[in-house]
Amino acid sequence: MEQHLYEPVHEEFRALCRQFLAREVVPFHEEWERAGLVDREVWRKAGAAGLLGLDVDEKYGGAGQRDFRFNAVLVEEIVAAGASGLGFGLHNDVVAPYLTDLTTDLQKARWLPGFCSGELITAIAMSEPGAGSDLAGVRTTAVRDGDEYVLNGQKTFITNGEHADLVIVVVKTAPDQGAHGVSLIAVERDTPGFIRGRRLDKVGLRANDTAELFFDDCRVPADNLIGTENHGFYHLMANLPRERLSIAVAAVAAAERMLAMTLEYARTREAFGRPIGRFQHNRFLLAELDTEVTIARTFLNHCIAEFNAGRLSVADAAKVKWWTTELQTKVADRCVQIHGGYGYMREYPIAKAWLDSRVQTIYGGTTEIMKEIIGRSLGL
Repeated sequence: MEQHLYEPVHEEFRALCRQFLAREVVPFHEEWERAGLVDREVWRKAGAAGLLGLDVDEKYGGAGQRDFRFNAVLVEEIVAAGASGLGFGLHNDVVAPYLTDLTTDLQKARWLPGFCSGELITAIAMSEPGAGSDLAGVRTTAVRDGDEYVLNGQKTFITNGEHADLVIVVVKTAPDQGAHGVSLIAVERDTPGFIRGRRLDKVGLRANDTAELFFDDCRVPADNLIGTENHGFYHLMANLPRERLSIAVAAVAAAERMLAMTLEYARTREAFGRPIGRFQHNRFLLAELDTEVTIARTFLNHCIAEFNAGRLSVADAAKVKWWTTELQTKVADRCVQIHGGYGYMREYPIAKAWLDSRVQTIYGGTTEIMKEIIGRSLGL
């Protein structure tokens, strides 16, 4: 399907992303998969190439570009390269708005230059062993003590958790007030009482940095409060649509990539004297997948345009997140089936894509939570 979302300037940026990934990421990604962690130096190289802090003001070293299409292009190219270990999307698409829109001038000056250069890697710590999608149910606390907050608690499934130099932690500052007592506090690397736990052993995304974090009487300056005390839940709700849109971008890009590699396989792999794509069942299945992926791309492009215009609703962000990620897992499953036994072999890209796809319907809010959000928007 012909694209109408991107302009020549976005395609120029796409070429830059593609060249960077081919030179600095693809040759090393298999090694990073084995190690369970990408080389930290790739962050600095990405910063030097202008791939970090796309919407951060130029005076801090960012690109000063609030057009989300640039973010989408980078995510699409990372997916196309099979570079699932990179945490750039979390850094650029999820953490960035908290640091650009909710921080003071002093906080911006402290953190944003490193954010853009790749010297300062970021994470956001929401999930806990007993609280995932229910952010109002977090148990990590931050008690004000003079000019400091004292943090106690545990976080898990934290992307960039091992490399992170700055973690935005979701805490309870007024535990008896539920969602009205949630705050966001930035915790910096090497803060006493901030402990990184084990590197989590995931099914897919093997090179992606994911860790447990612990806070044991962790003393943080009160100046590290992000936004307004006890308004953290509202800050999160305002930024989650952008996170879900970014996840949808990755989902559609992954579905398109898996479909393309499977079409090529179906044209060249023969069984019973002819290419397997010529069997009616396979041809019809691929036709169905192609149609659904086209529909997903069309809706995604609409949502990106709506986001740029400041009109993307919470419900529409939930719709595009759940539908595209569920489609991604469906495409992954069907494409592995068409590949037959080879689809189960790690040496084939479709196998890795299948493993990497499964978490998409879980993080950023599960499919079930997305449907709950949509249902409530319908007055149900």
